[in-house]
Amino acid sequence: MFIQQQKLKKCVLIGHSMGAKAAMTVALQSPESVSALIPVDNAPLNATLKNANKILEDYEESLPIRQFLLTNLVRSDDEHKTLKFRVPLSVIGDSLDNMADFPFSESDGVQYDGPTLFGRGTKSKYATDATIPAIKRFFPNAQIADVEAGHWLISEKPEDFRQVNHHPNFRSINSIANNMI
Repeated sequence: MFIQQQKLKKCVLIGHSMGAKAAMTVALQSPESVSALIPVDNAPLNATLKNANKILEDYEESLPIRQFLLTNLVRSDDEHKTLKFRVPLSVIGDSLDNMADFPFSESDGVQYDGPTLFGRGTKSKYATDATIPAIKRFFPNAQIADVEAGHWLISEKPEDFRQVNHHPNFRSINSIANNMI
C-alpha cells in the first residue's frame, strides 16, 4: 500500500467520489494507518449501473463533466500530436459494471472508529439522507457536513467546502490534521 511504501505512519485521508470509496476502503482495511477520514460525496454502498446511469444523465451536459473529461485528454507521442483519452474509453466501458462497487457489505461488521467527516453536496444524489444508516454502520463516529452544491462541491463551492472542514464541530479532525503539518 502507498502509505507503507512512503513510510507514513498515520494519514488523514480525503477523497472525492470514487476517491472517497478508495479512502473509505483503506480506512476499513488498515485503520491503524488512518488518523482521520474525509470522504466527499459518496457513501459506503454498492450502486447499481441503472442508478449510476440515472445520476450521469443529470450531469451529461454539465461543465464539470466536460472539465473532467478534458483532464483525461493527452496529446499522442506521434508526429500528429492528436488528442486521445489517457484511459481508453473501451477500458472505462468494460469497467462500468464494477465502478460503483464497494468491497464491504454491512453484514461484514467491519468498522473504522476514527474521526470521520462526510462532506456532501445537498444537490447531489450520491450521499443522500438514505445513505446515513450505512455510513453510521461502517463509520460510527461519522459527522455529516452539507455544502449547498452538487456532486462537484469542491470545485463548485471551494470556500464553503474549506469552511466546513475547519468548522469547530470537527475539532478532532482539525487537530489531527494541524498536528501533522
